[in-house]
Amino acid sequence: MLEKEKLTMSYYSECSDTGLIGKTIGEFLAEITGKYPNNDALVCRHERDASGEILRYTYKEFYEVCRQAAKGFMKLGVQKGDRVAIWSTNNSQWVITQFATALIGAILVNINPAYRPRELRFALKQSETQTLLLIREFKTSKYVEMFYEVCPEAKTDAPGDIKSKEFPFLKTAIFIGKEKLPGMLTWDELMAMGDEISDEELANREESLEFDDPINIQYTSGTTGFPKGVTLSHHNILNNGYFIARAMKFTDQDRLCIPVPFYHCFGMVLGNLVCVSHGATMLIPGESFNPIEVLDCIQEEKATACHGVPTMWIALLSYPDFSKYDFSTLRTGIMAGSPCPVEVMKKVNNLMNANEITIAYGQTETSPVITQTTPYDSLELRTETVGKPLPHVEVKIINSETGKIVPVGTPGELCTRGYLVMRHGYYKSPEATNNAIDEIGWIHTGDIAAMNEQGYCNITGRLTDMIIRGGENIYPRELEEFLYRHPAIKDVQVIGVPSEKFGEEVAAWIQLKEGKSATAEEIREFCKGEIAYFKIPKYIKFVDLFPMTVTGKVQKYIMREQYTKELGLEEVAKIKTA
Repeated sequence: MLEKEKLTMSYYSECSDTGLIGKTIGEFLAEITGKYPNNDALVCRHERDASGEILRYTYKEFYEVCRQAAKGFMKLGVQKGDRVAIWSTNNSQWVITQFATALIGAILVNINPAYRPRELRFALKQSETQTLLLIREFKTSKYVEMFYEVCPEAKTDAPGDIKSKEFPFLKTAIFIGKEKLPGMLTWDELMAMGDEISDEELANREESLEFDDPINIQYTSGTTGFPKGVTLSHHNILNNGYFIARAMKFTDQDRLCIPVPFYHCFGMVLGNLVCVSHGATMLIPGESFNPIEVLDCIQEEKATACHGVPTMWIALLSYPDFSKYDFSTLRTGIMAGSPCPVEVMKKVNNLMNANEITIAYGQTETSPVITQTTPYDSLELRTETVGKPLPHVEVKIINSETGKIVPVGTPGELCTRGYLVMRHGYYKSPEATNNAIDEIGWIHTGDIAAMNEQGYCNITGRLTDMIIRGGENIYPRELEEFLYRHPAIKDVQVIGVPSEKFGEEVAAWIQLKEGKSATAEEIREFCKGEIAYFKIPKYIKFVDLFPMTVTGKVQKYIMREQYTKELGLEEVAKIKTA
């Protein structure tokens, strides 16, 4: 930006020499396949092909397998706008399902693999899912068992004809595996069903689609105690992926290691769509993050880029054999998901050869990236800010009480407007949508930020009580409402406290009912198997009273200050982030 163009007020919109993409994801994938048919599209290092080699698809092969799956879904009766949910760790079937559903206009529902039966039940019911894909298990999560627990009819009903009173929309369960399980089709059966649908029928379906159609539901924890389904369109996520890639200087020669989960926008947009938008390669190191698999992937697949939340980068840097790995091909990537420590950014720059790594900031409701640094920025801007708005995106910083834009350098609430804002709002939640997006199209993020004279932003805090633990958003209200169910708990307040490893950890202050007793371990046991592991409080404090205002409002900021000091986390709280 020229000197004379320095901002005085905290409003910035980024221009571009490239317009927005006015295509569906299916149309764009076909175009990219035509340009780069022999480029590697997808490499799944933990899967094997028929000859026992690492599973690899060129763009031509990937497009064909996605079309075959799309026709399989059509044979099942999946219509435009129907919800197809997937409950799985990272694998090739997840990526294929992502693009196959886009090809036929079905809405992909991302279900967090950390969900327990209670959370699965809510997601299936709220989204009115008609088709569910799931894996058998991963670590301690037994997905098939949990599914049968919440939908016992699936065990006895015919595959493709589930009749459930609790889930009247749900008709089909597909097991991502070869074993034949009660009431479920297998992935291979789905693919074989595609033979019964013609290319012309698929083409007719694709012609019926518009780029503003809803294509994806991603659940984000709710301020009111219930998760909300963020509904995103082709236009939302395809354009976001494209301009994120541009900020990283991506080309068809890039190879991106993606250890972040696909159910999260970090994986499916910043990972998969970033690659497909430029004909680059999706490298999947394993089912979930494992430092050895990621380091091996970078070295052996000659990755030029890698993504991760700060905790992942810290784990890579601290791996005992880190110095033995070759990072000569690594150039860029994204650190995002939670506040990025400045010193970690500098180490990734210097020790991993990723001197063009970027920081991205956003939220699920914004497809998700709002701002991003670029390789052209100074080291200070690349490590100490979250960048400036992506092209075609507006950002303003406002006084949350008056709604007025504040002068540059003044902290306020970050708001954004443009193609990236969820076009269809929260699924079946118009009131929540109206609370998030104002009458002139600005979404209020709830994050406190300051903008400099060039439009670069620094995140300094949050208006809400939301906790970000290792990239996972946790709203205290949701956890508090769950804990209220414990028979010994009279009242509970949940806060976030600093963590060097995860950014924040969950802490619960608990008042017990008169005559009742409980231990911290008993409270955690109450949570296990009922809520996702990352929501279970690490710290539990039993109290008689909470800090209150004179009007009786709990002062959570005082609780955070007191508990941070009590736990000896003052120095951790001082770690500088972007």
